[in-house]
Amino acid sequence: MASQSRPTFPARAVITGGMPYGNKNLHFGHIGGVFVPADFFARFLRDRIGKENVLFVSGTDCYGSPIMEGYRKRVEAGYEGTIVDYVRENHNAQKEALDAYGITLDLYAGSGLEPAASFHAKLTDELIRRLHEQGHLLKLSTRQFYDATAGQFLNGRQVKGRCPVRGCKSEKAYADECDLGHQFDPEELIAPVSQLTGTTPELRPVDNWYFDLPAFREELEKLMDEWDVDPQVRPVVTKTVRESLVSPVIFVQNKFREGFDTVANELPTHTLHEPTGNQQSFSVEFANWRDRDAARAVLEGAGVRFRTGKTLLPFRITGNIDWGVPAPDLEDVSGLTVWCWPESLWAPISFTQTALAIAPEGRYGSSDWHDWWCADDAAVYQFIGQDNIYFYCIAQPAMWEALDWGLFQDTPIANHHILFMNKKASSSGKIAPPMAAELLDSYTPEQLRAHWLSLGLDQKAVSFSPKAFDTSVSHKNKKTGEEVLVRDDPRVADPALKESAFLTNIFNRLARSCFYGAANACDGHLPVAEPHAEVIDEARAAALDFERCAYAFDAHGALGVAEAYGRTANKRWGDASKAAKGDDAAYDQALADAFVALRTLTLLMHPCAPWGCEQICEHLAFDPNVFFSWEHAFEGPRELAALAGESCADHAIVALPPRFDFFQKHASQMKK
Repeated sequence: MASQSRPTFPARAVITGGMPYGNKNLHFGHIGGVFVPADFFARFLRDRIGKENVLFVSGTDCYGSPIMEGYRKRVEAGYEGTIVDYVRENHNAQKEALDAYGITLDLYAGSGLEPAASFHAKLTDELIRRLHEQGHLLKLSTRQFYDATAGQFLNGRQVKGRCPVRGCKSEKAYADECDLGHQFDPEELIAPVSQLTGTTPELRPVDNWYFDLPAFREELEKLMDEWDVDPQVRPVVTKTVRESLVSPVIFVQNKFREGFDTVANELPTHTLHEPTGNQQSFSVEFANWRDRDAARAVLEGAGVRFRTGKTLLPFRITGNIDWGVPAPDLEDVSGLTVWCWPESLWAPISFTQTALAIAPEGRYGSSDWHDWWCADDAAVYQFIGQDNIYFYCIAQPAMWEALDWGLFQDTPIANHHILFMNKKASSSGKIAPPMAAELLDSYTPEQLRAHWLSLGLDQKAVSFSPKAFDTSVSHKNKKTGEEVLVRDDPRVADPALKESAFLTNIFNRLARSCFYGAANACDGHLPVAEPHAEVIDEARAAALDFERCAYAFDAHGALGVAEAYGRTANKRWGDASKAAKGDDAAYDQALADAFVALRTLTLLMHPCAPWGCEQICEHLAFDPNVFFSWEHAFEGPRELAALAGESCADHAIVALPPRFDFFQKHASQMKK
């Protein structure tokens, strides 16, 4: 029997997902790894605390070098639209893909598209000025890549090389970050190449504003201590963050020891850590990033090669690319734009402001954004991929602290990667993942939602291996000798359909049995028998277990609870209905128990399989606002009818057509 203790939920909640760049449509990783888990929780929370108290917002990341580079390539191919046209086309395609999967965003905006663009630009200006007033911005002259052949500075994505961070094997690093999320200074990039001309770019000095992130190490350490004991924060978050909460270190290979010793006295105060065991390098630890950078210059001048370790560095706020949110003019620095990563961190706030401003009066419990981002009884849930932890779990919390606006810290929900056929896929890499819309040619949205939610991405990276896209060889045809691909082999089960089999078989069977049984034995009304006490207890226990899993963002566990409950209920119905043949009272009793199970199972599965569950509610003829509300989670059909002023004998249900399916298979999966 489940414990009766229940988790506490906020009075209001903002849910947001990582923002896709505006230079492409969405592939399955965007949908399955971030938006479906976020939508599952958003739908659950609307049912749990009321839809007027939940804001689910996200949008297209419209600015920055990836968009500029994508637009440049399109123009080279003959595109005649503006960069805004280009971004809007991609934004609309992203929105269509999200809609196709039933992602119920209250607002899917664009940081550079109206109506959100004006809110976003205003908030950006206010926020940067506030950081400057509070003394948390550093004006630093740093070197930026310049292509002398092209005669222009290069944006971040127009430079590629190898990541300089020790231990990172990424061969796809840009001007100041690699594709695995590591941050570094441009001069550290190994073997940089201009993507415009293929030449080696120069480094020329430019002035920019940086957020003094290292100053907040102590605050971040305290936050990690809090998150360590927070059941809603996954261990991967605090583990990843703590990797950067260390002193600045330089690693030097042992073969450069003589050169290092020659200039060691010229270095700022440091601690030398000798290699141990079979280590091929020694390390040099510094008190702060400024000393480390001064040491780098000395070592470079002496021809000593080195790599740096992770540490907190000033977080760049501005840049000088054209396509960006204008940065305010501060002191003697003007004409800058905001780097896309910082402004994407506060975009959920500007999207909240936008959603509240354009919503019909009374749509939400409060129209003041502060009540959603600053109030003690509110919460913000940020769904991200693990490679974005640095931004959302290091830079953002420190920035919120620095602003002193009363912003509480978000709850980060970091998922591991969804692999494709057991390999990491990237739309710009060697293994191209299928686009989200493309998958719907072979699967229904509910089938894929059920599968992705069951992968357990909170625990580890998991492969998505849809049979319809599996071009590996299954075997050779014994007669012809021809290779048979997995996708064409009828003997191979489809991993992507494992979870949806519960929907199309067990859940369907239970629902149809209830409706057809009531039509035949109850004259199209609810059964009048009192459900067994143990059936009511089982329903309550399942709901409580599901609620605890959902609270912890454990969709895999929540669906496991629902499936086990549904299978038990379906078997009980099968056994009881067979035993009741010829006994009308016993059949009515079995049907009453089955309807209790159907009501509970439909409530629990609603966040995963909304279309089928809402059809069940419609045929049960209950008000969905009551039926799916957790205020009535422990009330069965008898009690729901009473709320409407009806008895079971009075409450007519909607008749099902013959052979009706609430949860359907894709047309391509039907036997021919």
